[in-house]
Amino acid sequence: MTTTPPPAAQAPAPAQERRRILIVTGMSGAGMSITLKALEDLGYESVDNLRLSLVDALVQQGEPGHRPLAIVIDSRTRDFSADAFLDHLQALKARPDLDVRLLFLDCGDEVLQRRFTETRRRHPLATDRPVPDGIQRERVLLAPLRERADVTIDTTQLSIHDLRRLAAGHFALEAQPALQVFVTSFSFRAGVPREADLVFDVRFLTNPHWDPTLRPLTGLDAPVAERVAGDPDYEQFFRHLTDLLRPLLPRYNQEGKSYLTIAVGCTGGRHRSVFVAERLAGWLRGLGLKVGLNHRDLERQGPRPG
Repeated sequence: MTTTPPPAAQAPAPAQERRRILIVTGMSGAGMSITLKALEDLGYESVDNLRLSLVDALVQQGEPGHRPLAIVIDSRTRDFSADAFLDHLQALKARPDLDVRLLFLDCGDEVLQRRFTETRRRHPLATDRPVPDGIQRERVLLAPLRERADVTIDTTQLSIHDLRRLAAGHFALEAQPALQVFVTSFSFRAGVPREADLVFDVRFLTNPHWDPTLRPLTGLDAPVAERVAGDPDYEQFFRHLTDLLRPLLPRYNQEGKSYLTIAVGCTGGRHRSVFVAERLAGWLRGLGLKVGLNHRDLERQGPRPG
C-alpha cells in the first residue's frame, strides 16, 4: 500500500519579496496624520481612515515586492471594532507574501485634551459630549490593539520633528546593516522621554551647576566636561555602562529591533547628562553603529541644576 504525503506548507516568500504592510492606529490626536505623511515621504503608499471592510481589497491590489503600504485604521471609521481589527490583522500576518506590522500611537490624556481644545476639533467618540469622555472611551476601545502592537510610540513629549525621526528610525525602507541608535540627554524635571528604550540616571555625578563659573556653561564645554569626568566614580560608571550595552546591542539586532533610543538624564539636562550622552554616542559610533544624538532640554530657559 502506498500513501500520498500531505502537501507541504507554503513557505514564506523571501524577505525582499514580501510586500511590507504597516497598519497605523492609536488615539485620536496622537499624531497619525503626521506619521502617515512621514511614511509617505519614506516611500510608502499611504491610505488614511480606511474602513476595515476595504482592507483586503486594497492589499490584494499589490503583488509581492510592490510599493510598501501604510494604512491608518482608527476609531473614526464607521465599521470599526477592536475584535474585527484584530481578526483582520491576524489574517494578514498569516499570509506568506506579506510582512505586516502594527504601529500604535499613544499620548497622555491631558495633552490630547489640550490638542483638541487648541484646534477646536471634536473628538470622534464625543461629538456631543466633553472631550475627556471621548478620550477615555477611545482608550478602553483601543486597549486590545495597543497590547498587540509591534511598535508603540508615545507622542506626549514629542515634537513633530521627533515623531518623524522615530517613524524613519523604525520603518525606513532601505536595508540597514545594523541597529540604529539614538542617544538623548534630558532633564528629570521635565520628565523621562517616553520613547526611550533604556534610561540611565547620572545625577550621582558631581554637579557643575553649583560652581558659579560653570553654571552658565553646558556639557558641551570643555570646563564642564573636565569637571564631570573628574568625578572619582565617573570612569568606573562609564566602563560598567559600556560593558552592559556591548552584549545587548547585537541581541537587539538579532531580535529584529531596528531602532533603539537611549536616554541619559540629570536634574536640569544641561551639564552631566549632556556630557555623558556625548561620550556614549562617540563610543557607539566607534562600534560602527549609525548613531543620532540630541540634547532635549539643553535650551530650556533659566538656570537649572544640571
